[in-house]
Amino acid sequence: MFRNLIFDWSGTLVDDLGPVIEATNAVFERYNLPPFDRDNFRRQFRLPYSEFYAEFLPDISLAELEIHFRPAFSMAKTPVTVLPHAREKLEWCTHHGIRAFVLTSMDTQAFEQQMDEFKLRHHFEATYSGIIDKRDMIHEIIGRHRLKPHETAFVGDMTHDVETARHGGLSSIAVLTGYQHPEVLATVRPDLTVPDLEVLRNLMHRQVAARPITTVGALIHDGAGRVLMIRTHKWSGLWGIPGGKIKRGESSLDALTREVREETNLQISDIEFVLNQDCIASPEFMHPEHFILLNYVARATGTDVQLNDEAEEFVWLTPAEALKMPLNTPTRVLLDEALARKLIPHAHA
Repeated sequence: MFRNLIFDWSGTLVDDLGPVIEATNAVFERYNLPPFDRDNFRRQFRLPYSEFYAEFLPDISLAELEIHFRPAFSMAKTPVTVLPHAREKLEWCTHHGIRAFVLTSMDTQAFEQQMDEFKLRHHFEATYSGIIDKRDMIHEIIGRHRLKPHETAFVGDMTHDVETARHGGLSSIAVLTGYQHPEVLATVRPDLTVPDLEVLRNLMHRQVAARPITTVGALIHDGAGRVLMIRTHKWSGLWGIPGGKIKRGESSLDALTREVREETNLQISDIEFVLNQDCIASPEFMHPEHFILLNYVARATGTDVQLNDEAEEFVWLTPAEALKMPLNTPTRVLLDEALARKLIPHAHA
């Protein structure tokens, strides 16, 4: 278990994304640039923020931009709040003797004000703010506080946080509550990705799962030689099949039809079991887990897919085309087996 956690602030412990987008758009409007919507901002914003502004406003100094940004941030209509589960995670750290620090690019005055307003200061052994490039400070923090890298993780919501962790020889933990879209975060392959700090608290609390997690998944075909593939950040942006965990008291087939319906809005029939797979701490999955995968083939009663927020995109294609795609390993094993046993009607590998 990690004994030391270095937290980013914005997007990791507090939600100030709304005010930052408002302030950024105010700056862009001043220089006749179009505004960002939330999704586009999360895909394009990056740290160090000097590089972000250099891309869009290369002829304007950072000092001049700050003059316009700070008042706009202060007058933003969207409030800054503590993110759900952040306070509980910090309290858990304090209770269990986990040393906690903050390393943030946020303006020091605004950071100090927020830390006191939200009454979070007492949770941290030390804080470092106003650091434009966090890689410039990470080794100093490690040395000053005598942190052992193998016992320390950097927790953040941006690719720069992952890069900073690697620069310091630390583990990187990415949270999906902040500034960058999950797809963007997945490109730098964090050591661990969690949807929020509650999941991280639970993972650290149990340290190692008491038993493997049993899941179901289906290679879905349309009866005419095409199969459905979906792409998800949970599997590092690789393509795979819909599926999920079996709930207590639920049969595997009931779980399969429910998961497929929730993730794709499809109804399935002609369900056939193919194989089970052990998936132990796969580096392709967003965090280390031990799964027992129950894999099926099933026919969709229609092809109108509506994804939920667990997946990024989908495609219907032939098995031969699917095999040329970047598939996660369990999906490739399942597809090969289904083709070998001729379980996909009208398929040509």
